[in-house]
Amino acid sequence: MKDQFQQRWETLVQRQEALLAQPNSPASYHNGVVQRYRNPVITHEHIPLNWRYDQNPQSNPHCMERIGVNTTMNAGAIKWNGKYLMMVRVEGVDRKSFFAIAESPNGTDQFRFWPRPVELPDTDPHETNVYDIRLTAHEDGWIYGVFCSERHHPDAAPGDLSTAMASAGIVRTKDFQAWERLPNLRSTSQQRNVVLHPEFVDGCYAFYTRPQDDFIMAGRGGGIGWALVKDILHPVVEQESIINRRFYHTIKELKNGEGPHPIKTSKGWLHLAHGVRACAAGLRYVLYLYLTALDEPSRQIAEPAGYLMAPEDMERVGDVSNVLFSNGWICDDDGTVYIYYASSDTRMHVATTTVDKLLDYCLHTPEDGLRSASSVQRINELIDRNLAFEQQKEKSSASPKFI
Repeated sequence: MKDQFQQRWETLVQRQEALLAQPNSPASYHNGVVQRYRNPVITHEHIPLNWRYDQNPQSNPHCMERIGVNTTMNAGAIKWNGKYLMMVRVEGVDRKSFFAIAESPNGTDQFRFWPRPVELPDTDPHETNVYDIRLTAHEDGWIYGVFCSERHHPDAAPGDLSTAMASAGIVRTKDFQAWERLPNLRSTSQQRNVVLHPEFVDGCYAFYTRPQDDFIMAGRGGGIGWALVKDILHPVVEQESIINRRFYHTIKELKNGEGPHPIKTSKGWLHLAHGVRACAAGLRYVLYLYLTALDEPSRQIAEPAGYLMAPEDMERVGDVSNVLFSNGWICDDDGTVYIYYASSDTRMHVATTTVDKLLDYCLHTPEDGLRSASSVQRINELIDRNLAFEQQKEKSSASPKFI
């Protein structure tokens, strides 16, 4: 007869295997731009059992979870050796985050974590937490990861254990096994959402930044920034300009930040970003798109009004509710785009679309007029065009047909 440990362990294994093998399918409704999927692609239950449980019944007779995982979220993403990889932010029950790589054969399900979490070079004894990595395969031949490096603020008042300082940490690799830690990006402001552009610009490494006055609030920071860095081994922001601005009473009035690195297309660089506004329930995070010029990635040429994606149904609830966040997407050679996004700082999802659809959306959706009167005007213009189209159809159908 099986003992208590063995029975529980076999149940855990069977349950996880069923979860990992579960097929995913498109949700029943979509808006024509992006297609959500029914199931999350990564949850805390996807974390390997041997990361959480002591498998020795002598030292763990009750088969207890020894190292708990709270959430799996905010994953960088890349296509690597024909597989879809997410570099997931895993947050333990101790509130510390780390990175772990999960791999899928098709991009929408069957994600399995690699045998061990990522062990980054530990170069700063004051660094407390790392998270939200963006992966960029750069034309210099390296794959870079830019992430938030957080520490307790050195100027915090005595007894203040909540004031933090953020900067952009940088690592690089060529095989996702060996990681080289570079110096953090030096900037006069705090930086929590920094993304490396995949190509050189004027012979420099180009970064999308998000200047902030403090750890939480953008303050005087105007939006998504742009900075050129001459030497990646000594990364210093000498000059920073805002390329995608915040505006009053919009989805990004409080702050905004670049998501993954932009996708290069025939019409320009496609950018996925997040916008944050305050409401009675707290901060609300949504995802939006904008487009910059192909020959000048810092020059915006289109931005549809409002959000592309916002929390829906179960996505609204979690560790930090009412939040969508993305720092990873993958564009296949056939133009299919996989958007990996976290909901409520809890779990990872996927939505699919195509480059053609995203360009159509960016170039033909009205921009934000920033006033209620403008919103009504845009709707009436669309109604008028639709009425004219219907009238033309009726006229065409009423015309005599000659054979």
